[in-house]
Amino acid sequence: MARLETPGTITVLGECVADAFTDPAASAAGELALRVLPGGGPANTAVALARLGTPTRFLGRLSHDVFGTLFRSRLGESGVDLTGSVTASEPSTLAVAALDDTGQAAYTFHADSTADWQWTADELAATPHDDGVCLHTGSLALIRRPGGSRIEDHLALAREHVTVSIDPNVRPLLVPPSAYRERLPHWCALADVLRLSEDDLAVLLPGTSPEQACDIWHAAGARLVVITLGRRGALASLDGLRVTVPALAVDVVDTVGAGDSFTAGLLHRLAALGHLGGRLSTLSLEDVTDACAFAVRVAALTCSVPGANPPWADDIPLEAGVERLAPRV
Repeated sequence: MARLETPGTITVLGECVADAFTDPAASAAGELALRVLPGGGPANTAVALARLGTPTRFLGRLSHDVFGTLFRSRLGESGVDLTGSVTASEPSTLAVAALDDTGQAAYTFHADSTADWQWTADELAATPHDDGVCLHTGSLALIRRPGGSRIEDHLALAREHVTVSIDPNVRPLLVPPSAYRERLPHWCALADVLRLSEDDLAVLLPGTSPEQACDIWHAAGARLVVITLGRRGALASLDGLRVTVPALAVDVVDTVGAGDSFTAGLLHRLAALGHLGGRLSTLSLEDVTDACAFAVRVAALTCSVPGANPPWADDIPLEAGVERLAPRV
């Protein structure tokens, strides 16, 4: 069995989003009640990492409004270090989610001129990273302007010291797919780890198989590419050596935050195995399989409860037996 190490700090850079879900039980005639939960892909990943026991720092621009207070509370209670986050004057980003019969969420975003996209070069230069082994980012913060291009510049400097992980988390309702396609080769050149969903793949490279996509993104620079496949598990490719890890069968409440939790599980396990901090030079396909199997369990637990509510370390069984999955609600 692989030796586990005490992980160094993983820094997550990106947005917090207020996820509003319709609440029919609380709605009256002529009214629509909403239940608001703290979310945002990078914030979800930071929360999941910290709950798993990885020292985690979140770099965000947190508004002074009521949602900003909610974000700070959730991150802090999960054990996330907010050193380096910015108190912003702009409002928080709001997403209104509608769930289909399978628990899949479709979002309507209220994101114009909100705090998350306004990073300045000076703000990023002031962020701490001296104890870090990995910088993870992606989602809307990396693509929306003006902050996205500044985050790219920050990644180019940070990768001299840490492993870089990127999750594009494509949102075509907010950003044209052509913008992602234009920037993705550059992101691959910066990233050691690239994690996407099969829905992302369908938007970025329509008609391309996951295996072909992995080869394209390897050629652009990414060493480890992981594509999550929903109920079919995940495909991981390390410099072209591939493995498919099956999903776990759970009663799905919704899939909100599942991909973010998968990413957290993957990075947590790679850190524990001692592979983060550089260019993944010691990573083997065996350890990739181990990390993805752990990530699948973290994602399964997230799907079994409402909203992006990832599990804590003591919720994760040592083995992958589905009957032992017992999420904390």
